Amino acid sequence: MNLETIPFAGPGLDRAQRERRDPDWLRDRLGDERSRFLPIWNLELLVQGEASPRLAFARTALRDHCAPECDPVFLGLSGDVAHFALDLSHLEDPAASLELGDTASFHDLRAVGGRLEASEAALAAHARGLVDWHARNGHCSACGAKTLAEAGGGQRRCPECAAEHFPRTDPVVIAAVTRGERCLLGRSAGWPDAMFSALAGFVEPGEDIEAALRREVFEEAGIRVGRVEYRASQPWPFPCSLMIGCWAEAESDAITIDPLELEAARWFERAEVRAALGGPTPELILPPPVAIAHHLLREWALNEKA
Repeated sequence: MNLETIPFAGPGLDRAQRERRDPDWLRDRLGDERSRFLPIWNLELLVQGEASPRLAFARTALRDHCAPECDPVFLGLSGDVAHFALDLSHLEDPAASLELGDTASFHDLRAVGGRLEASEAALAAHARGLVDWHARNGHCSACGAKTLAEAGGGQRRCPECAAEHFPRTDPVVIAAVTRGERCLLGRSAGWPDAMFSALAGFVEPGEDIEAALRREVFEEAGIRVGRVEYRASQPWPFPCSLMIGCWAEAESDAITIDPLELEAARWFERAEVRAALGGPTPELILPPPVAIAHHLLREWALNEKA
């Protein structure tokens, strides 16, 4: 599977772990006229262009609009140019406050992530994930005191009990579960009619990828899984998951769903999945290309495995 085709995956910026621990270095980068700032408003990112969207970066002047309690979050270096994310969610009308006009607007990353260039998509996922984490972790989980951002937003520290807090990533297994020429797909309540996707679930403490996948598929659909093969991964910043994409071979056929997990599950023929890759069919709507599930199913349906 070509990682370059999976949104948010692949190399991003140099995160400059050593430099970001130096307050003087960060202060210089914040004042550097070459530094670039990505505005984020209610977790939507500033984007310009429709057919070929690009992230819309601002220069240092935009820092004046940042909320006092929301320091710029350092994302990394491209060459020697520093990149930051700015949370502007406190602004009621950012388009007016920033005098954007028609040049750029805020968009949900799910909607535009699949159309951004690979490097920008990776940067966008990093930015959204960090801004969301800071918004959710303003207080210490150990003592409840207000925490402070450190290392350019790479961590938070509690001034009362000295506890250190770091951004979390939750591992999720997701698989194209196959048996011969058929693939097992499931749907959740509330999805559009005929929309199905690969089965997925969180890895629990003490589990490896294979054990978690076998457990999830059996719990959700009653299907026993044998061989598991890792294919690719995808950062999924909604809010903080790492999707671990696999192929898995089913050892049973009879489906018994857990109605608390799935509304329905069924086997689809390879030809049905292949047809749905070209667009929705009356029987099947697949996840969009922004999701790793689409790429796992495409690889299997078109027999593109290397």
